[in-house]
Amino acid sequence: MNIHFALAAQAPAGGGFDFLLIMLVVFGIMWFFMIRPQQKKQKEIRNFQNSLEKGAKVVTGGGIYGTVSRIDTETGKVEVEIAKGVVITVDRSYVFADSKALQPN
Repeated sequence: MNIHFALAAQAPAGGGFDFLLIMLVVFGIMWFFMIRPQQKKQKEIRNFQNSLEKGAKVVTGGGIYGTVSRIDTETGKVEVEIAKGVVITVDRSYVFADSKALQPN
């Protein structure tokens, strides 16, 4: 009688390969729909930050909109004019493209 319970408790053969295959497919789907688009977006942001020019419309990481007035490449700081005569200094990595300036009217 104990032999029947021992045989019933054994896992079916080949179940490990199926599980591994499903996990690989799930990871592939996650990479394609989540990780890959995020990497592309980060690359676009880095390219924008590296190609900043005077007069570019930007938004800071804190949500302040303005125009680039000066870029210091040695220290990585950007001066952003947020109002006429009001200039703030922001680290280059906290300056992003102004989405309003990118949209056509």
